[in-house]
Amino acid sequence: MPGRLAAFLLLSGIGAAVAVALFGWRLAWAGAWAGGCVWLVVDMLRAQRLIQAMRNDAVGLPASRFGMWGELADRIRRAMRLREQQTQQAELRLQEFLAAIQASPNGVVLVDEAGRIEWCNQTAGSHLGLDVERDLQQLIANLVRDPAFIGYLASWHYSREVVIDAPVAARSSSGQPMRLSVQAHPYAGNRRMLLTRDITALEKAEEMRRDFVANVSHEIRTPLTVLTGFVETLQTLPLEADERSRYLGLMGQQAQRMGTLVADLLTLSRLEGSAAPPLNQWTRMRALMAHCEDEARGLSGRIATQPHRLQFALEADSEVAGIATELQSAMSNLVTNAVRYTPGGGEVTATWRLLSDGRGEFTVRDTGPGVAAEHIPRLTERFYRVDRSRSRETGGTGLGLAIVKHIVQRHGGQLRIESELGKGSRFAITFPASRVREVRTRLAAQAPAA
Repeated sequence: MPGRLAAFLLLSGIGAAVAVALFGWRLAWAGAWAGGCVWLVVDMLRAQRLIQAMRNDAVGLPASRFGMWGELADRIRRAMRLREQQTQQAELRLQEFLAAIQASPNGVVLVDEAGRIEWCNQTAGSHLGLDVERDLQQLIANLVRDPAFIGYLASWHYSREVVIDAPVAARSSSGQPMRLSVQAHPYAGNRRMLLTRDITALEKAEEMRRDFVANVSHEIRTPLTVLTGFVETLQTLPLEADERSRYLGLMGQQAQRMGTLVADLLTLSRLEGSAAPPLNQWTRMRALMAHCEDEARGLSGRIATQPHRLQFALEADSEVAGIATELQSAMSNLVTNAVRYTPGGGEVTATWRLLSDGRGEFTVRDTGPGVAAEHIPRLTERFYRVDRSRSRETGGTGLGLAIVKHIVQRHGGQLRIESELGKGSRFAITFPASRVREVRTRLAAQAPAA
């Protein structure tokens, strides 16, 4: 204000001085008035320029700092610069937040009060079959036509989630039809945030858990029922010595069956909770093959009226890094399964060889009845049997191939199954090159120079 007053007085004085010089003292007041008017016009022009610049979002804001309007323009310029910086920072934080939501494994959809899509991430698009750009501002109830979802969205009771089938085009990571969990969360009045989650694997795991419990209960209840019946018979009926002996023998078989089942369950539990085997414990493949051959010949003699034709070939004398008992269990399971399911007189061949890339492969072939293609992907599931009556007749628990799969995975290998009805089956375990070494090469390297 002092500057403005000084400028006004200065221009008024200059006007008065000019009037005195030109017209004498009698018109000094007119000169002072004219100088004041000039000051007022200049001041108004500066104010108008500042107002015009503000109307144009501060474009063309005066750079001069002279006077009140100059200081005001400078302060506005600093405030605009600060606001621009804050806007840029807010935009950056928003983009980072949206990027984080985009990276989320869960789908996120934002809908307005009317149920129109305001924004959604790519995950939600793949879950619900939405186009993240084309479907903006579309009613989500028109795009996701599941009745359970539409009823849930309209109910406004969002304390629980709703489970729906994903659109036909959507598939889970395993390639199976997808099941989705959707839950709405109101915010900012009647706006809603929808969170979608792929629960296909969870439902599959829950189904497997239920099947597992049911199968374990059934497998244990069957021999237990037999044992209970024999115990009651022995307690209530006077039996001859040979009958008593036969009953006790059958009871022993059922008890052994339950013991084998429990042992296999404990083995599976231990395998699932254990760390990967070390790479510094080496086991000779020749010894593992010899043990498998002894087991196969003993089993064939017990279950077959006509001996099987058994062949065991060791194409390379090698060692495998891992836990010997687990390796032996996996190999023996494959060999004994082949013997059990191959009729007497059939052929079972077990082979160990080194592949060209340094990996080792253990293969078991048989001439048994084979397995239909639709059963092969499920053979390694617990208690899965192609022919339940045949499995029990041969003494299997339904856990052998599940144990093999876990052992092979723990040792970094792969289990491949090939089979054809009427032509037999081929089971192959491939160990990584890091777990295989050839014995002859190692011994030659250790031999002293002549």
